Amino acid sequence: MPQKQVPQPTLLFEKSSPGRIGCAIPKADTPPVDLESALGKVRTRLDLPEVSELDVMRHFVNLSHINYGIEVGFYPLGSCTMKYNPRINEKTASLPGFTQLHPLQPEGSAKGMLEVIRSVSDILVEITGFDEITMQPVAGAHGEMTCLMLIKAFHEANGEGEKRTVVLCPDSAHGTNPASAARCGYTVKTIPTDEDGNCDLKTLEEALDDTVAAFMVTNPSTLGLFETHIVEICRLVHSVGGQVFCDGANMNAMVGTTRPGDHGFDCMHLNLHKTFSTPHGGGGPGCGAIGLKRHLEPFIPGPAVKRDENGEAILDRNRPQSIGRVSGYFGQSLMAVRALTYLLAFGKEYMADISRYSVLNANYVQARMKDHLPAAHNRHCMHECVLTASPYKKLGVRALDISKRLIDYGFHPPTNYFPLIVPEALMIEPTETETKQTLDAFCDALIAICEEANSDPDLLHNAPSTQIVGRLDEAAAVKNLDVKWTKA
Repeated sequence: MPQKQVPQPTLLFEKSSPGRIGCAIPKADTPPVDLESALGKVRTRLDLPEVSELDVMRHFVNLSHINYGIEVGFYPLGSCTMKYNPRINEKTASLPGFTQLHPLQPEGSAKGMLEVIRSVSDILVEITGFDEITMQPVAGAHGEMTCLMLIKAFHEANGEGEKRTVVLCPDSAHGTNPASAARCGYTVKTIPTDEDGNCDLKTLEEALDDTVAAFMVTNPSTLGLFETHIVEICRLVHSVGGQVFCDGANMNAMVGTTRPGDHGFDCMHLNLHKTFSTPHGGGGPGCGAIGLKRHLEPFIPGPAVKRDENGEAILDRNRPQSIGRVSGYFGQSLMAVRALTYLLAFGKEYMADISRYSVLNANYVQARMKDHLPAAHNRHCMHECVLTASPYKKLGVRALDISKRLIDYGFHPPTNYFPLIVPEALMIEPTETETKQTLDAFCDALIAICEEANSDPDLLHNAPSTQIVGRLDEAAAVKNLDVKWTKA
């Protein structure tokens, strides 16, 4: 049984002592201003902690020791691609020539950044098989919504805007897919998954008519499976004049191995923070680059970063059919610097290793766990495997209990209860950056927990038991958010 105990931290406010000073504020070199007359009623007291510089340093260093991140341990979150981001990416993105740019400075003085953005776009065109890439969207969901806006503009340009009112989504889709469609004014209809984990072709055919604007599909799906009939799916949707959007959240399984643009997709969003190794989490910054076929290119957000007749990267503002900007200025440009560093480091000859090792690692975990946590579908998975804890439900043990117990073993939990169509789902994505030793340690911990579930289920019900806090009520925390310190 895990024995690790974590010391209980104190709040910085609890270390406060009246009159203690942690910084020296320089004398103001501007005339004094009556804030109340300028701003209205202002607070007269901030109630900040009074601590020394040394106390502040120790406080935050100690907090960092109890934090968990990709630099600390394995992050098996399915559908998230929490891989290691090489430090060299941060070094290049920190170069003063990039960090000191201002979005309003003249285009001619930002040629280097425009070249970076266009270079990443050119490489992604080659990787994905699409005709064009735009990097203006700032997140994955933002990218998928932008794709739907392009599809809407396309139909309107063809005189079918009012007729095309329906978007089809599989029941295994990411939750943002139907949300993006609804945000663009479409009616969403769900297509079920068949017993093999594929989109049900018969139901899809029955749903297709001239009201369908688009079909949104994740490939590989959120079940961790490659859609067997993806070429046929695209053909069927195109036969009624619809467009096919691919959710690129799971591109880590395809990069360098197969090109989604060759499957028949019309557009696709890409998460640079997943496959292409830019920072992940914390709400950004991010980049939801989108790839698209030539017939959608006139509608891309403007201004577009293009190459002129001399091959130089420029801002193309002459786009009469553009849907306009989808973000202020031009996306998150430093994400492009990080992504370009990563892409150039791998080069074309090693790019396929990303997907090969991702798929290998996921199948290794699935194979090791088959006698304890069976796979939702008896197939080879792609970059992630979806297991089910249903066999333990009769013991009163749920997927959440297993995940909470993993924390005691020093591992971050996997994704729980997603996709929703798999009961007691545990979704695990090892990524290509984890070693066999790490995966074995993780699987050994899961197997030990499954044995505990059979012998002593309460161990799991009370987990985690070796951390600063025990089992949290996440639902209550969301409903009753309390993040403000108040003096007792």
